[in-house]
Amino acid sequence: MIRRTAAAVLLVVACLLVPLGTLSTWAKYEIGNSDRYVDTMAPLATEPAVQNAVADAVTTGIMEQIQVGPLQSTVEQYLHDAVVSFTGTAAFKKAWDTANRAAHDAVQQALDDGSTGDVTLDLAPVTEQVKRQLESDNVPFAAQIPVSHTEITILSAGDLDQLRKGFHMLQVAGLWLPLAALVFTVAGLLLAVRRGRALGATGLGMALGAAALLIALTIARSLTLGDLANDADKAAAGAVYDALTSSMRTVSWVIVGLGLIVAAGAWLNGRYGFADRLSGRAGSAAGQPPVQPRTECREAAPGRAFP
Repeated sequence: MIRRTAAAVLLVVACLLVPLGTLSTWAKYEIGNSDRYVDTMAPLATEPAVQNAVADAVTTGIMEQIQVGPLQSTVEQYLHDAVVSFTGTAAFKKAWDTANRAAHDAVQQALDDGSTGDVTLDLAPVTEQVKRQLESDNVPFAAQIPVSHTEITILSAGDLDQLRKGFHMLQVAGLWLPLAALVFTVAGLLLAVRRGRALGATGLGMALGAAALLIALTIARSLTLGDLANDADKAAAGAVYDALTSSMRTVSWVIVGLGLIVAAGAWLNGRYGFADRLSGRAGSAAGQPPVQPRTECREAAPGRAFP
């Protein structure tokens, strides 16, 4: 009884650690690493929703700083088109990477030192490149464009405070949580009385844990985008969210698939005895007769028949 209880507890804890281990690994090695963060965000430079959001922010920031009189709407449209055109260049990709590296460092520092302000993505490098491009095209108002710190808020102060409570702990845990899940799984299976059933239940439990994480990510995405009023901002924020959580969702789907395969294999083996049949066939192929079940019989004494 004690052995069964201990095995059950270990395996349940292992299943619960699967989504937490996925989160901690992602937080430590995907979000916590500056180079990987920049590599993850780099493809978004070609995402139309992100390009439009950057163009809107840069255009708004510039138009607040220059005075063009009655040509305001015309200049604004021209400037917006120029920024959108610039977002398709290699120079924009470089500026995008620079801005994201600075934003990552700001987020990580805010999580570490307890900063309370908003964390923003500074688009000044983009503004500077746009100004140079317009000056090279001899646009009259280009020289008036100030290279100010046009910013897009990545994390508000309230979101940062909520994130700090659990995110830093996940980064500290890192690989320890998935390693603990592995250790508990092995220990639980070794203690299990019926290991086939225990293996199947563990596979199913881990699949359910990973599926729960996928559902949580979907809900978190909906809540994150729900706070945004502008459809364009929602599209850009959705693209960023999907990029940042892509690796975590991929790993979760792999765990779901493997867990279901293990559970199905254990159930089929228990139902139809595939492992016993395969071992019997292997013995026959090697020239050894398959193991037959032993039956008890009594040899008749001379002159006597069985009753």
